Amino acid sequence: MKVLLDTSTVVAAVRSPRGASAEIVRRVLMDQLSMVCSVPLFLEYEAVLLRPEHMQAAGATVRDITNLLDALAGKLAPIEIQYLWRPQLRDTDDDMVLEAAVNGQASSIITFNLRDFMPQASSFGILVKTPGEFLKGF
Repeated sequence: MKVLLDTSTVVAAVRSPRGASAEIVRRVLMDQLSMVCSVPLFLEYEAVLLRPEHMQAAGATVRDITNLLDALAGKLAPIEIQYLWRPQLRDTDDDMVLEAAVNGQASSIITFNLRDFMPQASSFGILVKTPGEFLKGF
């Protein structure tokens, strides 16, 4: 099973280390779950996680965030994007996430923004779940 984490999920993992998002990231880091990601999406993770408000809320430093991203990058299955499906969604950033999921053959997009991806994701056979919903079925 391959999953793709929306940026909201990665941010939640850092800000709330005991939450469902953090548990999903732990499972990726422990090779219990396969995660796909594109370079543009990974760069978005970095840009958003390094915002001062997220680092402050997490009590994290730039080095902490960089170390996490380095560890995560070592576990990801990189994917090549083909821009065949744009536009599908209202937000171009969400289109980037959907394209990565489709190209990486992810079974699920894990996000807090379910409505942003539906019903388009289901037309590609991709489930859209919150982190808590995903863990209940895992």
